[in-house]
Amino acid sequence: MKIHTLDLQFLGIDKSIAVFVVEGPEDLALVECGPASTLPHLHQVLSENGWKTADFQHVFLSHIHFDHAGAAWAFAEQGAKIYVHPKGLPHLAQPEKLYNSARMIYGEEMNRLWGEMRPIPETQLYAPEHGECINAIGLQFKAWYTPGHAVHHIAWEVFQPEQADTVLFTGDVAGVRMAGGPVMPPCPPPDIHVEDWRASIQLMRELPSERLFLTHFGEIPDKTAHLDALENRLLSWAEWMRPHAAANAAPESLVSDFQAFVNSQLLEAGVDQADLARYEAANPAFMSVAGLLRYWRKFGG
Repeated sequence: MKIHTLDLQFLGIDKSIAVFVVEGPEDLALVECGPASTLPHLHQVLSENGWKTADFQHVFLSHIHFDHAGAAWAFAEQGAKIYVHPKGLPHLAQPEKLYNSARMIYGEEMNRLWGEMRPIPETQLYAPEHGECINAIGLQFKAWYTPGHAVHHIAWEVFQPEQADTVLFTGDVAGVRMAGGPVMPPCPPPDIHVEDWRASIQLMRELPSERLFLTHFGEIPDKTAHLDALENRLLSWAEWMRPHAAANAAPESLVSDFQAFVNSQLLEAGVDQADLARYEAANPAFMSVAGLLRYWRKFGG
């Protein structure tokens, strides 16, 4: 098994969104596909490696957020089977509601950020059960439901039968970590649930995989320290937001202060000014404000 981390150059920023080409004994698979807005760059980087879209007949998605799944239709049009959480499958088959809801947030920036999203025939969509193993390309892809960031989230454990090495593709549930900096929890609405996320972190701790692959961005070798730091950061962000939720603060009134709070954590951890933009592109402050406020108001009493 060989893993290639491809940089989609989202918004022209290095190492913000990754997709992963997995080479197995028999063929190729893709984990994540990025948004449709990055398809031209993805086609280019695939071509540079001697690959084309039609070479990927298995596409494994962590969840249906646009930065992870928006371009899945382009692979389905080339015959690929798309693997997705059962709660996400209907939105890929009929994406109009998902797309229009996002347009209410992003407005005129929608196409520049994410591009189009076309429906995928249900015959090409497959929703595994929790813990189910899918045999593909001479490897096994095991689906672990990992809610907290999104209710439709899967972490994919990948291994070759009868071999010890396993890896875990974590989507967003293992956080965002750029250029060797600290890990941050992406907290967009509507599904943030702190207790579920902590349970998913514990599940990842208990899995045998020591190598994590984050969509934002790349391989993380220090699993235990990484997950401990993620859990602590998630709790600190949630506690920062709690009194504002209790005071019924408007989300737009908090974005500047929350961004300053996050940036202070990043700078304290040694992140330079240039990398702040990379973190913000992958994990916008206004989205985490909305997500954490909604969590406290819905679940926090």
